[in-house]
Parts: sequence; structure tokens; C-alpha cells
Amino acid sequence: MNVQATATVTITLQRSGRSRDRTGSWTSPGRLPRVVRLLSFAHEIDRRVRAGELDDLAHAARVFGLTRARVTQLVNLTLLAPTIQEEILALPPVTVGRDPITERTLRPIVAEPVWERQMALWEQLRRR
Repeated sequence: MNVQATATVTITLQRSGRSRDRTGSWTSPGRLPRVVRLLSFAHEIDRRVRAGELDDLAHAARVFGLTRARVTQLVNLTLLAPTIQEEILALPPVTVGRDPITERTLRPIVAEPVWERQMALWEQLRRR
């Protein structure tokens, strides 16, 4: 008994992450702000340490080829108020110029242990 099957697959290809605008010129959709990628990475390190995949932050530093101080700076981003983290993760792509918010500009906010005060500092940073 011969059974034949046919499958149809539709593949949509897009050239180098760009699309054409109305004039036919290629446009770039932008890139994620670096702080979005760093916050995601910080959560990944934290998750792996909590799951026991990594012994501690020093082990994470060795695995990822970073200094212990840098790993601490990154993982400290997880200490931001959840609302701030949500807003960071929802930042729009950067299409022109520099990132509007950097990890370095967040350090004074991260150093503040009270989330309500973090929110006040975050509002000041966003207004700038």
C-alpha cells in the first residue's frame, strides 16, 4: 500500500530586516535599545543562578567572559521596580542616533532601594 502526502509551505522573506516605504526606498525598523537587551540578559543570569545552572555571579562572570563587577551591575537592573522594568522592556526601537536611556543613567535609580523613590527618579530621567 503506497500512501502519498503533499505539504504546502509558505515562506515570506524580507531583505535584511528592512522594508520599502511608499517612495520605494529601503527603511530600517530600528534596533532594540541596548538597555532592553541588558535587562533581558540580567534576568537570564538571575534565572540561571536561581535554577542552579550557575553557581553564583562569579561563575556567571567566568561563563560569559565578563568581570564580576560588570555582572553585578547588570544583575542589579533586576532590582528596579517592576513598573520601570516593564517600561524599559517596552521602549521603542532606536531608528536614529543614540539610545535615550542607558544602563549607566539607570545606576542612581538602581541604587535607591525604595520603589516609590525609584519611580520618582525614573520620572525625572524620562522628562530629560
